[in-house]
Amino acid sequence: MGVKAALPRYELYLYHCVLYLALLWAASWIYDASSSNANRKTFKPSVKPGWYYIGRKMDTADFEWVMWFSTFCEHILFALSGHVLFAKICSLLAPQYRSLVFMAYGMLAVFCSMGWAYLTLVLSHCVLLYSISLVKLRWLCFAAGLSTLATFRMEPFLSWQAGFVTGGFELRHVFFYGGCGFTVMRCMSFALENCDRKEGNLSFLELLKYNFYLPFFYFGPVMTFDRFYLQANIPSLIRKEREMWNLSIQALINLAAILVVDVLFHFLYILTIPSDVKLLKHLSDWALIGLAYINLVYDWVKASVMFGVINTVSRLDHLDPPQPPKCITKLYVFSETHFDRGINDWLCKYVYNYLGGKHDNALEELTATLCTYGVTLLWLGPGWVVLLWAFLNCFGLNLELWVTTFFSMEPFVSIEMSMSAAMSRRIRALFNTFNYWAIVLFNILALNSLDFAKMVAKRLFLKGFPLTTVMVMFVTYCLVQLIKESERRQALIDDPDPIPPPPPAPPAGDPPQAADGAATAPPPPLDPSKEKAE
Repeated sequence: MGVKAALPRYELYLYHCVLYLALLWAASWIYDASSSNANRKTFKPSVKPGWYYIGRKMDTADFEWVMWFSTFCEHILFALSGHVLFAKICSLLAPQYRSLVFMAYGMLAVFCSMGWAYLTLVLSHCVLLYSISLVKLRWLCFAAGLSTLATFRMEPFLSWQAGFVTGGFELRHVFFYGGCGFTVMRCMSFALENCDRKEGNLSFLELLKYNFYLPFFYFGPVMTFDRFYLQANIPSLIRKEREMWNLSIQALINLAAILVVDVLFHFLYILTIPSDVKLLKHLSDWALIGLAYINLVYDWVKASVMFGVINTVSRLDHLDPPQPPKCITKLYVFSETHFDRGINDWLCKYVYNYLGGKHDNALEELTATLCTYGVTLLWLGPGWVVLLWAFLNCFGLNLELWVTTFFSMEPFVSIEMSMSAAMSRRIRALFNTFNYWAIVLFNILALNSLDFAKMVAKRLFLKGFPLTTVMVMFVTYCLVQLIKESERRQALIDDPDPIPPPPPAPPAGDPPQAADGAATAPPPPLDPSKEKAE
């Protein structure tokens, strides 16, 4: 049935209660494991002193999060503050040249942070891929771009290019991989858009404006060239109604998320515990399953905060950047699973949708997904864990298409049409429950480790069967139903149901009809004297 199928209100209240109680129950088990093992020998490298006034230690296992809010915080705030200042001055004085100011400031910031040798390396990649784009052959642009990206994944090319980074800057290695990797992806987008251009070629200056936009340069997200070109060259800079208010609210939400994560790391050691296999064997089923779920939620929060800071700056520049990824608490299908919406948009535009067509043919879909995950594998860096992750997600995406195609045939269509919309929604949610845990297990092995994913799967489906399996699946079913309810409400906002027209009024001159449908008798003639008196 449709996405607007509704459920009784009391049923949704039940789903809310079950879900929140289950989350609190799992969190209590994780809290007990964190508190009782805070001084464990294997925890010492990652569990550091935290809030001394309450005697709590802090989980510092995520190097990227710690880097962003310690060492990197000073540099990024200084660089982005300068970008906002120069962009605002240019927008007031000469808005038609603001893309040139973005480029000049970005190149200056890259030069000051990484040196002239690194800037020359990035420019050489831009020149190479721009020259190939002039041929206007898509396959050649793809081959050149992917080959260039592969040079950052294999020796001796990697060591040779890393030698261009000099100086004692603490974050130079992080900036090296981020700047070069995103530069190649942006140059490929530029080259492919130039191939689709029927007359003439895009200028090299447009590529430099696109690539050296500082908020996106080192850490993304990737914004395809066609979108950036249109938005960066808008002649009139007019803000939408309440846009600055929404930006302020978004900044406050990001700040609140940072504080929540900081509190979480002091009470729940969700990143350190999965690395201790011996401890995992002694944890309860609820603690282990809760760790898998919370790890995925945390990864989404981290990506949302990091991209949220950058996206706020880009919105001040009148751009519409890619949105943060969709949280695991709001998805239950493989087709919407991604942790970087910019890369996802890039892959969908140039690979998945280009090769998959309408996505209604199994062979075309298989080819499109294989090529998509092949490029993703090269982007993330080849490895056994990444290869296994790509294979499982590719299989899950194709399995969804096969199952959808199978159940869209008779007699399943007639059976579903004969039942109510609410019952159809319940049955679909039951199938989506198993799909949800496939997404969790397939992605947790990339975020944590293969051993952790195997242990969670074994506890959920083998050792915990049937009690833990049935309970966890019922809680997940409640979560899926709440996701569907959120989608239903959003669908009613985006596409409200039409208001039925009122029934037509009878003509003014016609006498009212009798209730039994019989013709009304003509009125008796009036007395002439009475008619005259009236």
